[in-house]
Amino acid sequence: MIPGSQSIYWSALAWALLSLPLALAADWIDYPSSGYATMTHYTLPENFVAACGCTADSTHYPTAAMSQMAYGSSTAYGPGCGRCFNITLADAFTSNPKFYPPEDERSSVVIKVTDLCPLGGNGWCSATANKPNAGGAYINFDLAWPSSSIPDSFFPSNVTLYGFTDFGVWNVSYQEVDCVQDWEGGKSAAALGSVPNGGSVCCPANPSGNDTCPSFSDAHGIP
Repeated sequence: MIPGSQSIYWSALAWALLSLPLALAADWIDYPSSGYATMTHYTLPENFVAACGCTADSTHYPTAAMSQMAYGSSTAYGPGCGRCFNITLADAFTSNPKFYPPEDERSSVVIKVTDLCPLGGNGWCSATANKPNAGGAYINFDLAWPSSSIPDSFFPSNVTLYGFTDFGVWNVSYQEVDCVQDWEGGKSAAALGSVPNGGSVCCPANPSGNDTCPSFSDAHGIP
């Protein structure tokens, strides 16, 4: 062995191990402020405090969970928390034949991200920085629906042709917007901000960029 090579090896290994949290942090998906995504929906009880710790009143307005690697954490809050997006339906991903709603039925909604949609197998929220989901998207918005703030007719269909009204998965376009100006709950002080329970929540009223909420997982060494 070359003299001194063993100490060089262990120094390099130590550096690599110390760098591991940074490498994990870099695995979060860095997405543009506008683009295309998929959208599913899930049941979120009214007045429920979800992963970001947004106030219970936030559920009185349109909210959604964001897929884990775009959300930026595997538990509790992440950089996606509190951000608002205008989401517009494009077409129903799973319909056969493809369903493209007429131009005047392409519903839009401005949502606030309040929750985490976790990775899981090949699920819609399982895209990584190197692998999109089954719809070819790197982001999935999981809309809290039904909701008192979103019409029951939000998702269009052709019942005569398909036999059902809920396609489950949609391709959508999205654009990040100003929460206070554009989100329906932006003028309600009770719907903005976090619940007062200390360091396990982060739900800014109107976040800017990706760094308003740090990653709870990175901060606590959680993979």
